[in-house]
Amino acid sequence: MPLRYGEGMANAFKRLEKEIDRFNKCLQDLRLSDPRDDKTRIEDTKGGLLEGSYHWVLETSDFQQWRNNPQTWLLWIKGDPGKGKTMLLCGIINELKKSIAKSTLLSYFFCQATDSRINNATAVLRGLIYLLVDEQPSLISHVRKKYEQAGKALFEDTNAWVALCEIFANILQDPKLNSTCLIVDALDECAVDLPKLLDLIVQTSSISPRIKWIVSSRNWPSIEKSLNKVTSKASLHLELNEKSVSAVVNTYIQSKVDFLATQNEYDNDARGAVQSYLSANANGTFLWVALVCQELASISGWEVEEMLSAFPPGLDAIYMRMMQQIGISRAAKRCNSILAVVSIVYRPITLDELPSFVDMPPRSSSNYKALAEIIGLCGSFLTLRERTISFVHQSAREFLIKEASNDIFPFGIDNINHAIFSRSLQVMSRTLGRDVYSLRTPGISIDQVKQPDPDPLAAARYSCQYWISHLLDCHTSEDKIRNIQDGGSVYSFLCRSFLYWLEALSLMKSLPDGIVMIKKLENVQFDENPNLLAFIHDAGRFAVYSRSVIEQAPLQLYCSALIFAPEKSIIRETFEKYIPTWIQQKPKVQAHWSAALQTLEGHSGPVYSVAFSPD
Repeated sequence: MPLRYGEGMANAFKRLEKEIDRFNKCLQDLRLSDPRDDKTRIEDTKGGLLEGSYHWVLETSDFQQWRNNPQTWLLWIKGDPGKGKTMLLCGIINELKKSIAKSTLLSYFFCQATDSRINNATAVLRGLIYLLVDEQPSLISHVRKKYEQAGKALFEDTNAWVALCEIFANILQDPKLNSTCLIVDALDECAVDLPKLLDLIVQTSSISPRIKWIVSSRNWPSIEKSLNKVTSKASLHLELNEKSVSAVVNTYIQSKVDFLATQNEYDNDARGAVQSYLSANANGTFLWVALVCQELASISGWEVEEMLSAFPPGLDAIYMRMMQQIGISRAAKRCNSILAVVSIVYRPITLDELPSFVDMPPRSSSNYKALAEIIGLCGSFLTLRERTISFVHQSAREFLIKEASNDIFPFGIDNINHAIFSRSLQVMSRTLGRDVYSLRTPGISIDQVKQPDPDPLAAARYSCQYWISHLLDCHTSEDKIRNIQDGGSVYSFLCRSFLYWLEALSLMKSLPDGIVMIKKLENVQFDENPNLLAFIHDAGRFAVYSRSVIEQAPLQLYCSALIFAPEKSIIRETFEKYIPTWIQQKPKVQAHWSAALQTLEGHSGPVYSVAFSPD
């Protein structure tokens, strides 16, 4: 950063510090999830990357064509579920880190359908841009041009995809951009706006000779149709490389059998029988081997040979067996309830959140060991890492919803959505409160807030973010109507705990999500419930009007946010008793909401254009 004439060294350093702060704040708001952390989590969840398991792909003609031919801009790796595509890409990323020039940028993203944070096209773009900017900081200028006008909303509002596409295109066309490799795993798990993502990949695949793409997905005709528009690409079909895939699967089987033989004290005959059975029935599917070995881990060496035939080949067959085993267990009802909840939540829930939605044995709700054991009873459908419950694979969730719905949803999915909604209201009513983190000082900044241990909000975090979504997902009109009446559960909760809920969202840095939920709730028909409609409309005005101050200082919700709300607003009148008694003289404010919905703040220069969004 060059010195300005007459500025002086001290002022120059101050300006540099401010510039660094702006850079970090922009990068922090851009970050939704760090793909590097996602990669580590995925590798750990799957038992680690098997050394050498990906080397074969580096020697294929398709990969070599992508790597060496400057006119081949895209490599598509495709294969059926459980064939190891994600771990293959993890290995390719590791290889590229070692072999490409240090100046070459490597940006990647792992889609996961079961996590709403990383299962949409906008999240993919945010992740790719985040790593590009982190590796080549000068690229932040393309982000900041728009960010300084819009702030964090740039990445979150209705127009986020359009804005991010423009930023991404500008980055890729920047003459100072280093050679770049972009990798996206599991396109088929991009549940929201996949066609937009595919169009973007096609459009940018030839935008610059310095840009190369690698993507992976299942063998979906819709994905193939889109990627066929790329003028020069290579395709690596795992089913057509059966010999290479099978060789790696056999290596994987060997490592698994070695572990089982040591753990369960196999003799040579038992070891040979297990290895032969797995090799004969794996059909090149890593996931099948992993699931069977997980089941074999609980079977003693002396009986393992007799039990092998109980594990049929094929993923659906093994999933069906797992459901049958759950069905005859003492914990069948509880396991089915857990699987039902985990199948429809918007993001993976934690062990702290699980008892909010599923009845647990007495005194087990805060017992990590007991909860982990209960998750283990759910066959091998679920995996547990750092207190977060996830599906072992997206195909497991698909099987449960399509093939086992009668077991886990005996009264329909609507019934589970309604249960999650109603139990969310219960847990929030028990948990939320004024100054739930005991901050005490009304002016304390959100940046100064440290999450207590234990976290008072741990059990209610999911509920705070998604209770309205599950209410709206109740397509059975009877359930929905009963709860959105004047005097119904929604009205009662909001009249009692609306401010507590906003405080919790602010502490969770999820206030924009809450505003969007309020707007969605406002769009529901309340023809015969004028009081609830009026409350929700007023709540939306209050949240949008006060958003800036509540986001920056959560406890100002009860101070400046309330005292500057119109005197006759429903929120002001309902919660006026929460205004601190030390505020003896309140400012004179308007009686009713004006036409001004929100004051836009945070920009440091002239504003030439404005985009409006639901929040």
